[in-house]
Order: sequence, then C-alpha cells, then structure tokens
Amino acid sequence: MIDIKALDRIIKETLDSIERSKVQIYDIAENTRAEIARVTQELSDIKREAREVISQVDILNVMEKNARIRLVEVSKDFNRYTEKDIKEAYDNAYSLQVELIKLREKEKLLRYRRDHLEISLRRLESTVQRAEKLVSQIGVVFNFLSDGLQDINSKIGELQQTQQMALSIIKAQEEERKRVAREIHDGPAQSMANIVMRAEFCLKLLDMNPEKVRDELKALQNLVRMSLMDVRKIIFDLRPMVLDDLGLAPAIKRYLAEYKEQYGIQVEFLFFGDQRRLDSSIEIALFRIIQETVTNIRKHARAKNAVVKMEILRRKVTVHIKDDGIGFDLDKVMAKKDLEGYGLVGIRERVQLLKGKMSIKTAQGQGTSISISVPVDN
Repeated sequence: MIDIKALDRIIKETLDSIERSKVQIYDIAENTRAEIARVTQELSDIKREAREVISQVDILNVMEKNARIRLVEVSKDFNRYTEKDIKEAYDNAYSLQVELIKLREKEKLLRYRRDHLEISLRRLESTVQRAEKLVSQIGVVFNFLSDGLQDINSKIGELQQTQQMALSIIKAQEEERKRVAREIHDGPAQSMANIVMRAEFCLKLLDMNPEKVRDELKALQNLVRMSLMDVRKIIFDLRPMVLDDLGLAPAIKRYLAEYKEQYGIQVEFLFFGDQRRLDSSIEIALFRIIQETVTNIRKHARAKNAVVKMEILRRKVTVHIKDDGIGFDLDKVMAKKDLEGYGLVGIRERVQLLKGKMSIKTAQGQGTSISISVPVDN
C-alpha cells in the first residue's frame, strides 16, 4: 500500500530543495557580479599604474643611456676630467641602472597582474552567464514540477514515472554541484594559488625591513595554502572529478584512502567483477550512499575498522559495508528520522529510487552490516 502522505512529503522536500538550490545559485551569481565589479576596478587601477610605470621606464631608459655615454666620455679623457668627475659619472650611471632594473621588475609584475585579472574577469563573466542560465532552467523545472504534481493523489498508478522523475531530480542536483565545483576550482582555488606565487615573488623583491616583512609574508603564504587545501576538499566533497574521469570504483578507493588518512579509521576496500562504467545517475547515487554510510561509522559507530565490498555483476551491483563498532537498536534509530536515523533513511530512499534492495544487521556491541543490491542494465 502506497503511503500518500510520505509521497507528498518527498515531493514537497524535493521542490523545497530545488527552490533552495535556485536561491543559492542566484546568490552565487550576485556574489560573482560583486567580484566582477571589484576585479574591474582593480584592473583599471593596475592598468593606470602600469601606464605610469611604463612612462617612467621610457624616461629613465633615455637618462640611463645618456649617463652611460657620459661615463664613456669622461673615462676616455683623463686630461680634461678629474677622478671626481669620473666617479660622479659612474655613480650616476650605476644609480640609474639600479632604478631602471627596479622599474622594469615593477612593470613586469604589473603586466602579470593585469593579464591574470583579465583572465579572471572573463571567467567571472562566464560564470555569471552560466549561473543565470542555470537559474532559468531550474525555474522551468520547478514550475513544471509544481504544476504537474499538485494532483499526486490521483496519480498513484504512475508511480514508475514519478520514481524516474525523482531520479532525474537527483541527477539534476548532482549536475548543479558538478558545475559549482568546477567554478570554485577555476575561481577561488586559482586565485589562491596566484596569491601564493605573488607572495613568493614579493619575498624576493622586498629590501626594506626584510626580516619583519618576510615573516609576515611567510605567515600569509601558509594561511593561503591552507585555504587552498580547504577549497579543494570542498570541491571533492561536492563532486569528485575522479568519478567522472575513471568511474565508481576508483572514486570510492580514493575517497576511502583520504577518509582513513583524515580520521584514522582503517577502512578496507574490496572490489570484484567487471570494472565497467555504469549509468552516471547510478554511479552518483552509489557513491553518495557509501559516503553517507562511512560518515555514519565515524559519527556514531566508534569503530576502529571497517570493510567496504563492491561487486559489479552482469545485471546488478552489490555493496556490503561492515564495521566493528558499538552497533545500535535498528527499530529505535530508524524511528528517529530527524536524528541519527536520518542518514539511514536517506540511504534507503536513494536505494528505493534505484529500484534496489537494502538490509541492515546490527545489535548493541556487535557492529553493523549493511547490504545493498541495485539493478543495472547490461
């Protein structure tokens, strides 16, 4: 018997999720517009400063050339010019050469910053365009779902179609995360990397109060590197690129390796069968299921060891996850959908959308074992 209220709740939560996603993407677009304004102003300032430095370089180049000519002139005629005249000509030529070198280095740095800002500006403008397009597309999807699912109680016989639609929504949400992850990778991560390079470059150029400035720049450099690591971690959590490039098994293997290194829990990954590519929606769902399960192990199980087994057969994929943790009362936890059981409920809902089966075996002090089977096309 279909639980109508449960279906209504799922639909409402899905629509709310899409609406929130739309708002979040709109916020990204607005923040990107603000960043465009800031970068545009900075680019204008850099161009103005570059023009001034280039003009100074041209003037100083002429002066330095004349100084060298003067130095050659006084150096050849010892009868006409004194040793003092020669020293003054040499000091003047040397001073102009040093100043010219500094200005040329400054010009080079300004040109580099100008070129980087122009690239960043083009990327930001592209991000805004894609975000606006995505907001429009999500709006169309939201309106369609709102209008088409108002009479869900009269469409129970179309459960298969509804399940497929829900699966499409999950896929659309993952596509959204994928795009946002790429934008973060091409934007903030690249900017942070550039700040590190600029800090390293500044360390070589600074000659006033070197010890104090050097220490401050090194601290800034370390801080930026840490921020860069955080951004890359967020990118992996949003959408692991290895999932698109290599497939499900390599993505899980990498995720569990990083998980073990970060949290100190020994998680062994065993893979059997044909390591072929599956439908992207199935790969995404299975990855999220395993990710949520091992997160639950860390948060609740107090386990020291865990095993994740996955086997790809001709018509199905099986996943078995077992830990040596404290276990729990399954009925009690599953009843608390807003607390510990929420992750398991979400996992079960994902499995059901994939037309799969899920079983949980656990008891107090005996660890937990979760088995999942999902059908796949040949």
